[in-house]
Amino acid sequence: MTPPPETVHWMFASGFLFLGLLRLAEVIAGEAVWRRRAWRVYLWPGLVFFIGVAMWPVMTFYTNSAIHMLAHSAWAQALMVMGAAELGLARGKLTSPWWKLTTPFAVFVTGVAFLVHEQNDWLFARSAFLHHLLGWTLVIGALVPLALVFRPRSVVLQSGFAVLVVAVAVMLYCDRDVAPVFGHLSPLAGQQR
Repeated sequence: MTPPPETVHWMFASGFLFLGLLRLAEVIAGEAVWRRRAWRVYLWPGLVFFIGVAMWPVMTFYTNSAIHMLAHSAWAQALMVMGAAELGLARGKLTSPWWKLTTPFAVFVTGVAFLVHEQNDWLFARSAFLHHLLGWTLVIGALVPLALVFRPRSVVLQSGFAVLVVAVAVMLYCDRDVAPVFGHLSPLAGQQR
């Protein structure tokens, strides 16, 4: 017996909320203060990589179609590449600043995967609306980490990226499998829960 899809979304929302708050704490404290403890440098990229790994069981056990399987595996791979590149940069094993491009790439791929795997229209049910909203938020939001590649010390961009991650978490917390959106629920969506 598997939990409802919204429960899985809520678990990942908790992970993304923690990631967003970590980024926000780093921005507030400042990079010099944040790096005083060596383990903090590895916390963000390590958790991103872990969330990517955690996406594989979702791809394996909670998917009901090939498009869902491909979307979840794309998310898993993108998050793992992003986490690995960030870990390599934090450790000093990767020295080229171009490795920072993996972050906007992963955010963009995640947004596209959200859009591709939702086959219903915006107002079909709350989960469909949120998948569309998450997808477009991430596709457009990928511009923030892309700008960070060229302006890495910008406090506004760093804060914007942290807020983007927190916003994704909030949207994931709002997900319910079969629930109305703006008072509308398609009769094809099934019985409301």
